[in-house]
Amino acid sequence: MTDVVTHRADATALDPAATAESPAVKARTYEVRTFGCQMNVHDSERMSGLLEDAGYTPAASDATPDLVVFNTCAVRENADNKLYGNLGMLRQTKAKHEGMQIAVGGCLAQKDQDTVLAKAPWVDVVFGTHNIGSLPTLLERSRHNAEAELEILESLETFPSTLPTKRESVHSGWVSISVGCNNTCTFCIVPSLRGKERDRRPGDILAEVRALVADGAVEVTLLGQNVNTYGVEFGDRGAFAKLLRACGEIQGLERVRFTSPHPASFTDDVIDAMAETPNVMPQLHMPLQSGSDKVLKDMRRSYRSKKFLGILDKVRERMPHAAVTTDIIVGFPGETEEDFLETMRVVEASRFSSAYTFQYSPRPGTPAATMEDQIPKAVVQERFERLCALQDRICAEENATLLGTAQELLVTADSGSKSAETGRLSGRAPDNRLVHFSVPTGEPAPRPGDFVTVTITKAAGFHLLADPGGAEDYRLRRSPAGDAWDRWQADSCGVGTTQVSGSTPAAVSLGMPTLRVGP
Repeated sequence: MTDVVTHRADATALDPAATAESPAVKARTYEVRTFGCQMNVHDSERMSGLLEDAGYTPAASDATPDLVVFNTCAVRENADNKLYGNLGMLRQTKAKHEGMQIAVGGCLAQKDQDTVLAKAPWVDVVFGTHNIGSLPTLLERSRHNAEAELEILESLETFPSTLPTKRESVHSGWVSISVGCNNTCTFCIVPSLRGKERDRRPGDILAEVRALVADGAVEVTLLGQNVNTYGVEFGDRGAFAKLLRACGEIQGLERVRFTSPHPASFTDDVIDAMAETPNVMPQLHMPLQSGSDKVLKDMRRSYRSKKFLGILDKVRERMPHAAVTTDIIVGFPGETEEDFLETMRVVEASRFSSAYTFQYSPRPGTPAATMEDQIPKAVVQERFERLCALQDRICAEENATLLGTAQELLVTADSGSKSAETGRLSGRAPDNRLVHFSVPTGEPAPRPGDFVTVTITKAAGFHLLADPGGAEDYRLRRSPAGDAWDRWQADSCGVGTTQVSGSTPAAVSLGMPTLRVGP
């Protein structure tokens, strides 16, 4: 899960009714604040693309935006408090900033609907997960009518990936292959908020991937609430494995990842496609949720611990160096100490490289919220701490197995909180582990999007370090994504570039503009 992502930068926007030369030109800036998962992050990229198509531009980091959009999550326990706390803090800001608008979208908006305006009547627009494309129109309508606009659709208005998208990474891109979910997990409210699964056609997905690569991306992550059921809607149960293999044929695409599959639907053809397609990375995010068969049944998870561990055995047989990550819920209603110990047993056996661990909290509208035997908070907390201690130990042990190995890293723009004092840069290994590395004296520094090969010299619990002893331990491979980074840097400064031959890439199809990185 992602806590908060904010899209901001410098610029001015045009009033939709004015031209650049018109005296009616005025500043109209925006900021998108994102809470939730990767799907929400990608939705926020679309919101940013839509707003910029409508004439908005991102707000400067030290300026009050004319528009703040909250893209909300309904999964976390404190989702409501977080949203309404933020809205409360903005109330006075809006009163002092003439013409400012506030919009609330995403899963919490889809769930609460009228409640948002009842609790925060100073909000201008409330829109749901099914009509992201309506945001600019709703904002203009609210501004024109001087009243709040609420529009929540119960079914998908248009497939989100057809909307304009403003990507936040120069080297990587999200690609939605489906939206919605057909599962009925008792703890999850997502199916009721995002609807039944809708699958995109393979040709549309591959066209978007090719467009990303043409624009400089070297890595894509295929997104879906349950990616490995992709194809069921159009009658091809082997479609996801075929899609992975097809991605392997796209020239210039170096890394393919996907999230998240469901263990109940995970089939051998997907494992074979992962193992036999060179650019599909040896990484698998496989949500466990619980190691207790009784709890899994109560969760309606449709698999048991034996099947889960069997999948991991098959994955590691075909890809011995694969890293597996997971999601785990502690304290589900009715979970006994014996049930919890079963989770601990499965975690020990699974050897996850990392895990997203959560304390169960009732979500209104889910069957689990009304189940008997809700676990006391103190018991949940104590179990959670034991689980975290176990997983932290396993993380450190698994990271230690990479000491002395050579890893090719995709260099990222985020160098970490200590980069200023350590001088290290950061990158992701093929299995997605985070590595902080240094560049030997006299050797060329990589750009975000380039690749470096280094030897791991130290393992910590949540990251690895690589400090090459000299040029023989460091190899740089420049990439089109690094070239795109140079072009973006030059464009943002307006100075042109002498580092990259050729012109700035043209706008690509499917609504994706020229690359931009980071807030």
